[in-house]
Amino acid sequence: MPFSDSPAIVLLECDLSTPQLSAFAGGEVALFSRRCPGRESVNEDSAAAVPVSADSGVLMIADGVGGMQAGHTASAVAVESLQLRLQQIVQPESGLRSAILDGFETANERICRMGGAATTLAVIEVQENRIRPYHAGDSMILLCGQRGRLRWQSISHSPVGYAIESGLMNEQDAMSHPDRHFVSNVVGHSEMRIEIGPILEMSTRDTLLLCSDGLSDNLAPDEIVDLIRRGSLEAAVQSLVDLATERMLAPRHLSSHPSKPDDLTIVAFRLRFK
Repeated sequence: MPFSDSPAIVLLECDLSTPQLSAFAGGEVALFSRRCPGRESVNEDSAAAVPVSADSGVLMIADGVGGMQAGHTASAVAVESLQLRLQQIVQPESGLRSAILDGFETANERICRMGGAATTLAVIEVQENRIRPYHAGDSMILLCGQRGRLRWQSISHSPVGYAIESGLMNEQDAMSHPDRHFVSNVVGHSEMRIEIGPILEMSTRDTLLLCSDGLSDNLAPDEIVDLIRRGSLEAAVQSLVDLATERMLAPRHLSSHPSKPDDLTIVAFRLRFK
């Protein structure tokens, strides 16, 4: 059984209109997930906030790979595999890392057996004011300060993502690149690789964000940071949703901004002020 008495928040095939706000790991978390506007297809994104103790837990987002068989099932399997493994933790102080890695591996094995399905998976381990990212795919993780400084951002597992990291391409050009959605590392592949990021310390004025490409395809990182750092967490997430939706619905030929309709999922976290 998990140490925390608080229930996990799990979003599968959701079509929310407003963010869900909850206490989480010594702070608060806001979650939002909605299917692509104007489409009848199911939302292929999944997300969860899983408390493990009063000041620790795990946040995650999975985005079923578009064009693949049963993308929504793959993302749900990824989130559920991690949640089940986290519920088996005996010592939260020492068991989170191994539980997350085991959850990735279990999800990969299950999805590989489905044949043709795949998903991205972005995960954050939270222990008091320390966080650690894990990811496979191109779902974005970023950490920013209240004054707009981008403290850390994940590298997309794609040729375009690696080109940005090496300085061969800027973010603006990347958002319109025809190969932006070619992902080179996913959960559901025999050669899946788990990228483990550094341990980062959050201050009470920092904001942590995980999102599917429904957000990162329509807003540049500096735009995301500018909106997520201000106001209440719930209002900040709603402002991201509103702007992303506005751009998704704008006619591409009339807009100077990206306009890429897609499922949209956001998980944002802040520590409480002390």
